[in-house]
Amino acid sequence: MLSRVANSIYWLGRYTERAENYARFIDVNFNLMLDLPSDLKEQWQPLIHATGDYDIYIAKYGFKFDRKTVIFFLAFDEDNPNSVFKSISNARENARVIRENLSKETWEKLNETYHFVKDGRDKKIWKSEDPRAFFENVKSGILLLYGLADSTVARTEGWYFRQLGQYLERADKTSRILDVKYHILLPSPEEVGSPMDFLHWMALLKSVTAFNTYRRIYGNIDPSGVMEFLVLNKYFPRSVFFCLKEAEKCLYKISGSDGQGYKNSAEKAMGELRSKLEFADVHDIINVGLHEYLDELQIKINKISNEIDSNFFQIKNNFIAQTQVQE
Repeated sequence: MLSRVANSIYWLGRYTERAENYARFIDVNFNLMLDLPSDLKEQWQPLIHATGDYDIYIAKYGFKFDRKTVIFFLAFDEDNPNSVFKSISNARENARVIRENLSKETWEKLNETYHFVKDGRDKKIWKSEDPRAFFENVKSGILLLYGLADSTVARTEGWYFRQLGQYLERADKTSRILDVKYHILLPSPEEVGSPMDFLHWMALLKSVTAFNTYRRIYGNIDPSGVMEFLVLNKYFPRSVFFCLKEAEKCLYKISGSDGQGYKNSAEKAMGELRSKLEFADVHDIINVGLHEYLDELQIKINKISNEIDSNFFQIKNNFIAQTQVQE
């Protein structure tokens, strides 16, 4: 497969996952605001921290974190390279470039989702009193897109590049949303275990569609249980470990590896991080400190992304320079 085609498919996976995550973060945060006591100020600033867009936001809007401005920035602002609209636009452009590698149904659903988001921007959805239906439809559209791809796309190299991008993006976003609860919304000592603290942990789990699954496995909401579930759980499809394990399988398929050792620096970096998480427990996270642990995790995920780019997407010079031997 040509490196430019592989690159477009990989980023198609990352951009669609990013758009779905942002739509869900906004929707969950809006619901959380409705559950808060009326005397408490709405908290939209942590959402900017969670997505990693804080510096871009501050440069354009200053320190004003009202609901409408934050929703516009995260969902529709073209100056934000990670907004829902920008991510869907980039996904559509990457899909257009490699359209022959996609099924007709996949392309049509992505194109439909793009026009739905564009229409929402034109209608200024961020100014409406209750924009939740819009973001529910964005999430549903992208999840339907995943279902169509799962049912109609052949499991060739292209499939594994898209899955690789999707799982890396998901691992990164899960770590970020967990970090923001602990680091930004950390309650005062008297609030620990309070209904307010419970609401925040519940919103965190819902933001990664983990609330019901967590309650079935762990019962009561406990910070250490949430950490273990979202970082180390081997079966939940949005835990960091699960995502990295699946991404590693995609790399092996792309490289034609048997899963023993590694064939390139991307597999090496992925295997090192996956192995560290596989043999960790929640006490390791607590001992290091959750924020510090997640910060290191995000750096390593970025390193893996850079190694993937270097190994598969960069055009390499395969010509060997010859030098004339002087007699």
